[in-house]
Amino acid sequence: MTRLRGGAAVAAAMLGMVVLLTGCEGVDLPSDSEPSGSAPAVGSGRAVSPLDNPDGTEPGLAAITSDADKAKARDLIAKVATKGRGPKTGYDRDEFGYAWMDSAPGGVPFSHNGCDTRNDLLKRDGDDVRFRSGSDCVVTSMTLADPYTGEEIDWVKARATTVQIDHVMPLSYDWQMGAARWTKGKREDIANDPLNLIPVDGPTNGSKSDSGPASWLPPNKAIRCSYVVRFAQVSLKYELPVTKADKEMMLRQCGG
Repeated sequence: MTRLRGGAAVAAAMLGMVVLLTGCEGVDLPSDSEPSGSAPAVGSGRAVSPLDNPDGTEPGLAAITSDADKAKARDLIAKVATKGRGPKTGYDRDEFGYAWMDSAPGGVPFSHNGCDTRNDLLKRDGDDVRFRSGSDCVVTSMTLADPYTGEEIDWVKARATTVQIDHVMPLSYDWQMGAARWTKGKREDIANDPLNLIPVDGPTNGSKSDSGPASWLPPNKAIRCSYVVRFAQVSLKYELPVTKADKEMMLRQCGG
C-alpha cells in the first residue's frame, strides 16, 4: 500500500527489465509465504516489534509474524484483567493534563527533556525528520511509515492533522476502566507515556475514537497482533483492566 515516489518507480521498472532479459535467477522476489496485506514500510526498516520494545522508546510497530512470537503475545495478553466498562461521567481531556505536556511527574520516558510529547513521538517514528530553524525539537517535516494503514505519509507541519498521535488505550477508555479514581499526576503519565502513543494517519485515528479492540482494529491486518500487544502492555503497566470482549478479540488477533 506504500505510495512509490519517482525514484522507487524507476527502480521497479528497471527490475522488471532485468527479469525479462535474464529470468528470475539471482533476483529476490516476494515470497508467497508473506502475509497478505502486509506493508514493507511497516514490517521492515526502523519499526520495532512491541515484544522487543516494552517501554515504547523505540520507533514504530513492526508486525508479529512467527508462531513463537504470537505465543509470547498470547501469554502477555492472558495476564490482562477484565471487568465491565464503567460510566464516562466526569471525563474530560483536561483531566489528563494539557496536550502535549513535557512535565508528566511519574518519570515516563522523554518527559522533562525540553521537548513536548508530540514532537518527541514524531522524532521517534519519523524518517527524514527536519526541524524548525534553530530548534532540535520542533519537527516541520518527515516521512512516516504509518502502521495503521500500511501507507507512507509525507508530512509537513502546515498540514499537521494529517498525522495524529494515537493513544493506543484511549484516555476515555482509561477513565471508564479506573483512571477516574487516579491522581491527576498518574493520568498525566498515561497520557504522555510513549508506550501508549503512536503517530498515525489522522483520519484513521479519528475513526477509532475511544474504542477498544472489540470495536476497532487497525485497517492493516498485518499489524493487528502488534497493536493488541501494545494495548496489553499499557493495560498491565497501569493496572487497568479491559472488557471481556476486548480481551477475547486481543487473543484472537494473535492466534488465540
